[in-house]
Amino acid sequence: MLLLRCPLLLLLLLLPLGSRPQKLPTRDEELFQMQIRDKAFFHDSSIIPDGAEISSYLFRDTPKRYFFVVEEDNTPLAVTVTPCDAPLEWKLSVQELPEEASGEGSGEPEPLEQQKQQITNEEGTELFSYKGNDVEYFVSSSSPSGLYQLDLLSTEKDTHFKVYATTTPESDQPYPELPYDPRIDVTSLGRTTVTLAWKPSPTASLLKQPIQYCVVINKEHNFKSLCAVEAKLSSDDAFMMAPKPGLDFSPFDFAHFGFPSDNNSGKERGFLKSAKFGRQMSSKPRVDLHKVCVGNKNIFTVSDLKPDTQYYFDMFAVNTNTNMSTAYVGTFARTKEEAKQKTVELKDGKVTDVFIKRKGAKFLRFAPVSAHQKVTFSVHSCLDAVQIQVRRDGKLLLSQNVEGVRQFQLRGKAKAKYLIRLKGSKKGASMLKILATTRPNKQSFPSLPEDTRIKAFDKLRTCSSVTVAWLGTQERNKFCIYKREVDDNYNEEQKKREQNQCLGPDTRKKSEKVLCKYFHSQNIQKAVTTETIRGLQPGKSYLLDVYVIGHGGHSVKYQSKLVKTRKFC
Repeated sequence: MLLLRCPLLLLLLLLPLGSRPQKLPTRDEELFQMQIRDKAFFHDSSIIPDGAEISSYLFRDTPKRYFFVVEEDNTPLAVTVTPCDAPLEWKLSVQELPEEASGEGSGEPEPLEQQKQQITNEEGTELFSYKGNDVEYFVSSSSPSGLYQLDLLSTEKDTHFKVYATTTPESDQPYPELPYDPRIDVTSLGRTTVTLAWKPSPTASLLKQPIQYCVVINKEHNFKSLCAVEAKLSSDDAFMMAPKPGLDFSPFDFAHFGFPSDNNSGKERGFLKSAKFGRQMSSKPRVDLHKVCVGNKNIFTVSDLKPDTQYYFDMFAVNTNTNMSTAYVGTFARTKEEAKQKTVELKDGKVTDVFIKRKGAKFLRFAPVSAHQKVTFSVHSCLDAVQIQVRRDGKLLLSQNVEGVRQFQLRGKAKAKYLIRLKGSKKGASMLKILATTRPNKQSFPSLPEDTRIKAFDKLRTCSSVTVAWLGTQERNKFCIYKREVDDNYNEEQKKREQNQCLGPDTRKKSEKVLCKYFHSQNIQKAVTTETIRGLQPGKSYLLDVYVIGHGGHSVKYQSKLVKTRKFC
């Protein structure tokens, strides 16, 4: 448990911070209730309580440090850090406790200066670090006892963040669980309305906990957390009042974070409900960003939208007991034009984004302005497979199902007009990119080999590295490779459900990037490259992705490869 029984150690932790001795809340329910009713326990504290989310503030380029103690070995541990309106750099490390503080001990306690020397002189072992604006987790089923230290830094601007730590992650589960398919479906699309549907959270359907869903609509991009949405909604780009430098600031002020009052002292402890910090502000929501909470509904129609406008939709499941949220996989859609148009005109050499509702169809027209010998159609299906049919002056030339990236080259004809019919998936809404051109050498899409698989060499696997290879082309392109650690039971079906294949490397975490390089070969038989990815953990599974980036800036992802390092070497 996150329990600090040694007052001397707590004093040592707080002395460098200029604060008086404080107690850390324990998982003893009666004692926990007693402690949280006394503000003095956490005022201006750098101690992280067990099983409660704290909200705090970072000034730019001013690091902040938090502590907690795990007293017993083999203790489960989960730490979640949620950036709000700016990327964070954070690191979790651990060091051994002084001998007297780490157990009951016997004999005379060590002198104060000697114990202080033990804590401050040891650098500690780094367990995890991350840079970015994603909600990131550190989870361990068996953590050693010791003094844990969480360091946070914002280099871009003053910002808010949230931290949650627990030694009982299996029983706590404060964040709503995502369903098997966490995508948002666009079930109906009009000129001013879009209807969204999603599968319920198992936290509501199975665990019967109170869950409400909040839909976020904007015209810029998808959001990764509800905290980021709330920060953007506020007039000063922050949903909590920033503390003034030099004044006391309590990131865990119980008067503002929903702790029970004395009148509720007899009730059973629940999770802590976050609220806005500081005085109430008259915020002016941005015109292009709206948040609507719809209760426990699983379908919602967004109205009063502009015709022929692209919108981004995010949905968050919020546990009303804990006020903690989990993001579904966001989507985007373009509303219909004011005057209905049966076909979309394709321009030569220009990539066009196409959205197709479930079981729906879209018609596109391509009419080259000049004589041509060949015409090339490149299709990149973002989610599920779509069907493409191409007719030239009424004659069917092509009918294929497309999954991933496909390129079709057809014989041209003077003054020919091409009608393209795209049919969506029966499983859900479809998104794709399509390019038509009579000049193959002017394509925006990068050229691809026929085989876009990544090959892993089993004999070259070690406990800390894997070696892979992939094919290139005669065209010089930029290739970037990314890695992500996944669970051992991760499979291809999960990858399809969670990943929009049209998202490029700019959507990936910086920590996942391995390298980028340029590569080509005039001899197509020798257009192959290999890379050894190092710094991996023994017995762990990783998902590898290779992106090829064309001259027009459009990227295409090769087929993902699941690899596993050797457990023993």
